[in-house]
Parts: sequence; structure tokens; C-alpha cells
Amino acid sequence: MRWVRRFSKLFAVFAVALLLFVVTGASDRLVLYAHILKLYTQTPDTRLAMPLEDVRKQSIADTWQAARGEGRKHEGQDIFATRGTPILSATSGYIYNIGENNLGGQTVSIIGKGGRVYYYAHLDSYARGIHIGDRVTTRTVLGYVGATGNAQSTPPHLHFGVYTSSGAINPLPMLTDRLPPTATRQETRPRSQLINRKA
Repeated sequence: MRWVRRFSKLFAVFAVALLLFVVTGASDRLVLYAHILKLYTQTPDTRLAMPLEDVRKQSIADTWQAARGEGRKHEGQDIFATRGTPILSATSGYIYNIGENNLGGQTVSIIGKGGRVYYYAHLDSYARGIHIGDRVTTRTVLGYVGATGNAQSTPPHLHFGVYTSSGAINPLPMLTDRLPPTATRQETRPRSQLINRKA
């Protein structure tokens, strides 16, 4: 009888712990960590989609390792655009962090293949409905270009950084221009044919 009571208490503690685990979202974190573990086993991307749809690679001034105040060097690329321009994920992966800091202002971090972290900073605002743990693709909007953090005295731009386990690497050589959306076969037909077909 004593072992039954002990087992009942142990089961009750386990049930409460499991309930807290689920209620506090710890299970979501566990799922995210499982995804991240799988990403670490994959080969990192060597080509990245331009995070801003209408910006061409040739228009970006290389700001990698440019001097910044207090002995810092720039660990990324600044991509200038109109405030509010949508920022798309440069790669597939999972949202690893959404938050603010003094330098980057409003930021989003994506973890991708090989465990690389893609850092988007100076956002004016976040895309509606994004959450840590969300899966993203190169069509996912993360936020909008701004000048938050230490960029308040500069024109609006995206700071885009790529981090490996050994530190920051220059994203510019990996960036590729986004192709304009392709029309479907039906959309390429003359409008009159489309109207007649529907009639």
C-alpha cells in the first residue's frame, strides 16, 4: 500500500510537470530545438535570396568590415531602401529570435542549414503574426525596413548579417537577385480568351 501511495504522488507530480511544460510553451521550444538540431546536420546555403525584393546586388555598396565607432567593424551589409519596404527571409529555416537591442533596434534572427544565423536589424516594424519557432521560406515577410537602434540618424536600411559557429561572414558574395514572379500559363493568354473561356 505504501508503494501505491508513493507511485500516486510521483504520477501526480509528473502530470503537473507535464501540464506546466505544455502550458508554458516549453513543448514548442523542444520542437524548435529538434528542428535546429536537424538543421545543424545539413550543408549551409551557399546562395541567399536578396532580402529586399526590388534591390539588385550590384546596387549594394560593400560595407563589410567598415569601421564603426568604438573600435568595432561592421559585421554585415547595409541595404538601403524606402522605409516600410518588406524584408523577406534570405533562406529557409526557423525564426530563432525576435527582439530589440541597442545596436540593431528591432531585429529578427533566422536559423538555417548548418546552424547559420541570419540577422535582420533596424526594422521599422515586424510582420504581423510572426513568432519564434515559425518555419520560414524565401517568400516569408519578416518585417519592414526602418532606422531603429543605432541607425536613427541614417537613412532607412536593413542591416543583414550572417553568423557561423566561428563568427560573422560577409553575406554579399552569397546574395543573389530575386527573379520577378513568373506568370502562369493561363495568365499569359490574351484577356479576351480568358473571358470567352469563362463564359
